[in-house]
Amino acid sequence: MTQVSASPADSPGPVKQAESGATGSGDGTGLADGTPAGRPGVMDHTEAVPSARHAAPPRHAVPPRPFEPTGPVERLMSTVIRKLSWSRLAHPRVAVTLALLGLLFGMIVGATGPNAETLRYIWLPLTDLVSKVLNPEHVPPNNGPHDIVTATILYSGDILACLGLAGMLWAHSQGWRPDPRKLMLASTIVVGIMVCLTPVGSSDTASYAAYGRIASLGRDPYSANSLLFLKVHDGSRPGSYFSIVGLLWEHQPSVYGPVATWIQNFAATIGGHSAQTTIWVLMMLNGAMFLAVGLLLLKTSDDPVRATLFWTANPVLIQQLVGGGHFDTFVAAAAITAIQLARRFNSVWSDVAIGLVIGLGCGVKITAGLVALGLAWPLLQRREYLRLARIALVAMATVSLEYSVYGLDSLKPVFEGSRWVTLPSPWWIPYYIAKQYKVSLALPISIGWITCMFIVAWLVYRRISADQPREVVAPFALTYAWVVVSPWVFAWYTALPWVALTQVPRNRMTRWLTIVTVVLALWHSSGGWVPPGRV
Repeated sequence: MTQVSASPADSPGPVKQAESGATGSGDGTGLADGTPAGRPGVMDHTEAVPSARHAAPPRHAVPPRPFEPTGPVERLMSTVIRKLSWSRLAHPRVAVTLALLGLLFGMIVGATGPNAETLRYIWLPLTDLVSKVLNPEHVPPNNGPHDIVTATILYSGDILACLGLAGMLWAHSQGWRPDPRKLMLASTIVVGIMVCLTPVGSSDTASYAAYGRIASLGRDPYSANSLLFLKVHDGSRPGSYFSIVGLLWEHQPSVYGPVATWIQNFAATIGGHSAQTTIWVLMMLNGAMFLAVGLLLLKTSDDPVRATLFWTANPVLIQQLVGGGHFDTFVAAAAITAIQLARRFNSVWSDVAIGLVIGLGCGVKITAGLVALGLAWPLLQRREYLRLARIALVAMATVSLEYSVYGLDSLKPVFEGSRWVTLPSPWWIPYYIAKQYKVSLALPISIGWITCMFIVAWLVYRRISADQPREVVAPFALTYAWVVVSPWVFAWYTALPWVALTQVPRNRMTRWLTIVTVVLALWHSSGGWVPPGRV
């Protein structure tokens, strides 16, 4: 079965059936079925409107071959999506309103900290303004009804953001073409507000600040019990670096790469004794990087509208990456830079640049290596061994140079972290059962999930039309598979597949990535105050 290509270089010809799994062509987002294909050369190769649903196929077109989704889950999802995609939810104003409401709910939680979904003892500027009215004594939250209220607000915001995202993508597939520059401007305003609010949904920014403080004091954040040094140096009073670290991570050395440590060190050098200032600097740097990725997508994407909707104006990602202040934004920046370079250039210097960017990404989080494997995949298929060797050598040299600053011991926390297992990973069930009998399944699980990742990646890779650029499809397939089967995964990890998916038009994986992201957001959303299972 073939799929409609969205390459701007396509010449007019027969309209092929999209790989939508339903009768008729698929939509331009992968979220809806039944949207007719339009003229070649139009952004997403569709300019469908509601009144055109039953329009006759263009002359010389090959009638689409009827095909129903396989499996009850596919059939049920396709039926629901077909109905929703032509409901009021797909009206641009309704969709944008839902997206903004979802973001607003998340900002309310951040503005009303401290609560069970935000960092302890941290009041960034806008949160401080609100807290002077609502909580002038800066009293920490308890485990009473306030937890239920804030969790309900945040979870409602996640769901509304998901519906808003789906509605905007459906509206886009039906002909809505908003100005991506205006979307970029609106997102800039939202991001500017969010970076001044207490981080929501995770305690990761507290760990970033603590590792940066350790590095700024000339200590090694990768050494065992390195955070206890802060307890001695800065004390454990409320608001100190050590006091804001999540309860699960007080004894955990840094699992981030040297580049991440240098960024954290930079922020801590500015913040000094103030953990709040350090976190604010980290939030602003992260927000700026999120917008920089959006600008890159705007300038280099074949369909800048779709790319902007998938990243810059994506309310789910904004809430997770910007509202939570996660460094996965930096990894995504390296990933899309490498992908776009690989797509558009073929020279010695471009290969050097790709290797350098991948090396820098691995210096933030080692998961950037998945993008390197994804880019290597099509090079191996095309037998471009010299290009592959150049990219690999530059990337390995860059990573080696980075880690030489702290030594090989800095890799130990990363390897130890690769053995962690948490819900909703399917590996958690055998892990938990074995733990009750004091049996270690670390090695079998490590082998099992990596094997499953490659299997799922191959299935996804084959599911997307062969006329799409392999330099995009392969990294997406591999990073998506990693999110699905990894024993340790969170909603913000989906930044990698999302940024790759911005360049893959007309595919059905959007729906699955959206669902996975929202499920993870609902499952793992807290300020780091709670036991494993909700981190």
